[in-house]
Amino acid sequence: MKFKLNKIALATALIGLAPLVWAQSMGSEHQGHGRAGMVSALPAGADSMSAMASTSTETGARPAMEGMDHGNMGDAQGGTPPDDARDPHGYSGGYSLGVGKYALSETRQLKLADEHNFGSLLANRFERVNSSYGNSFSYEAQAWFGRDYDRLVIKAEGDLAEGKVPQARTEALWGHAFAPFWDTQLGLRSDSGGGPERRWLAAGVQGLAPYWFDVDVTAYLGEGGRTALRLSADYDILLTQRLILQPRVEVNLYGQEDKERGIGSSLSSSSAGLRLRYEFSRQIAPYIGVEWKGKYGATADLARSAGEPTEESQWVAGVRFWF
Repeated sequence: MKFKLNKIALATALIGLAPLVWAQSMGSEHQGHGRAGMVSALPAGADSMSAMASTSTETGARPAMEGMDHGNMGDAQGGTPPDDARDPHGYSGGYSLGVGKYALSETRQLKLADEHNFGSLLANRFERVNSSYGNSFSYEAQAWFGRDYDRLVIKAEGDLAEGKVPQARTEALWGHAFAPFWDTQLGLRSDSGGGPERRWLAAGVQGLAPYWFDVDVTAYLGEGGRTALRLSADYDILLTQRLILQPRVEVNLYGQEDKERGIGSSLSSSSAGLRLRYEFSRQIAPYIGVEWKGKYGATADLARSAGEPTEESQWVAGVRFWF
């Protein structure tokens, strides 16, 4: 029984392969006939290219191509137009660019967005401060006017207590965009209140760091070789689209002691705060928060000698706005 099944399987396989073998042999024969015909048609000792050339000559194709002038093929995209070419000014009514009743003036009519001057004012802190050492008012604002790449920047920060200004900082800077979201700033700073006025040269950078941190770093050079460095950063945490928690830190360092203004060398002071605001609109948002302030090193020693606190916790309430 097994022997019969093997014979049947072998016969089936041979029957299936037979058409493939026959087709392959027929293709080889046709290919050989084609090649043989081509070879037999060629003169003895001639290659295929010469044979094609001789064939075209015999049929008259080559003389026809020889009669064509190919010398001006390279001038197809330029040169003098033919006499029957369409006049490019045929529909201009005799007017040319800058002439006629529809012509524009020599002054450019359209400008891109970075060619216009814009302005903005942001009051990041405009608040009432309540602490165990009394009440006061605090502010921090920044305004700018100019274009995308170059602008005038005004920064102001300070405190008011009992009708006086314990301390205030005002800066007038030229800002220049050197990278997306980043500006270099160069200008002047003036310190007032709480002692003699001090003036500084200011140079720094301000921008939006990765992960949406607003960063402001500025170095200062003052009279008599005084130096200072100020660093601040804040971050918006969106609890909802309108309820936003903003942590903020600030650090101040000085290279020299300034007893008249109660400032010591090295790390002088720092502050850290949390403010929770509700944005009725993007332009205005009331907030409440808490802030911690501290003085260190020689600055803390000067504060103790003057009867001032070196550490302080404050409750704040205010409004943040911009336009």
